[in-house]
Amino acid sequence: MSDVVVLSLAEGGSGCEGCGEACSPRTPVLVCADELRRAGARVETVTAHSDAEIDDVLARFDGPARADGLTWPSAETEQRLVVAAATDGQLRAVVRRLVRRYAPPPSKRPDDLAANRTVPDLPPLAILPLDPASTSDLAAQLGLPRTPQQVAAAVLGDSVRRLDLLRNDGGSVTIDGALIGGADDDGRAVPWRGRIEVDDAVLSDGSDPILACAIGNGAGYAEFDGLRLLSDGDPTDGRVEVAVAVPVVARKRFRPARVRVEVRRVRGRAVAVLPRDGEVQFLDDGVGGSTSRKRSWWTEPGAWAVYAAGAAVQG
Repeated sequence: MSDVVVLSLAEGGSGCEGCGEACSPRTPVLVCADELRRAGARVETVTAHSDAEIDDVLARFDGPARADGLTWPSAETEQRLVVAAATDGQLRAVVRRLVRRYAPPPSKRPDDLAANRTVPDLPPLAILPLDPASTSDLAAQLGLPRTPQQVAAAVLGDSVRRLDLLRNDGGSVTIDGALIGGADDDGRAVPWRGRIEVDDAVLSDGSDPILACAIGNGAGYAEFDGLRLLSDGDPTDGRVEVAVAVPVVARKRFRPARVRVEVRRVRGRAVAVLPRDGEVQFLDDGVGGSTSRKRSWWTEPGAWAVYAAGAAVQG
């Protein structure tokens, strides 16, 4: 018999510690839990109000004590996890806590950790979308189960897909992608300058006016203002796709100058972005922010995993 935790984040995600409100599970969570119980699983629903409460759930997936003292995920467990997410940002909050729990300090890197990874294989999870109509969230991009019944079947099954993860130098992760660059009050892109490097390739040396920079692990940030940036997001190829949109003035004799947008694309393992003109806005898995300092992302191939489609749950 499987033990399943259906984890939701309180409104505001983690970090609303001490809100003092009793958060009732959403209807899809209750339906999914009922389906799991009908199939014979032991089910607990948890609504986390803080990172600490997320960590309490994730601790159930720890493996036995190691001689090196590291906290490591269990390779064999009957525990299963469903993350009920209203946004990709909420899903990312859970994956970020998984990474922080199991990533060893560089000074204690064990020999059994793959050379191209800084984290072990993270425990798989099922995604329960709380917006069933969405066609752009990560679950939709990956073609994962969307209804509570389908998610229940998946988490009790054995079909698991391992996916790449982007870690960044801010200590967080990116599961889908990031878009760097903002817009004015009329929705027009605000040009900015910065040095953008992907491995050994330079997409901009800092002199170009950049309309947008897309960093894609999936395909959620493929377009900006109707312009195709990323060609094909693939979260299983071990690489990140990066694109910058740059306005270029085309001049022809006896004709007025015209501005066209040039899109430069490169794939690689790591990307670094250094703004040159102060603060620049960004969206990372749908979470907004701004930065004026260098930011870096790198790929962790196959670091996290999701439960894929399973057989229908029988009553």
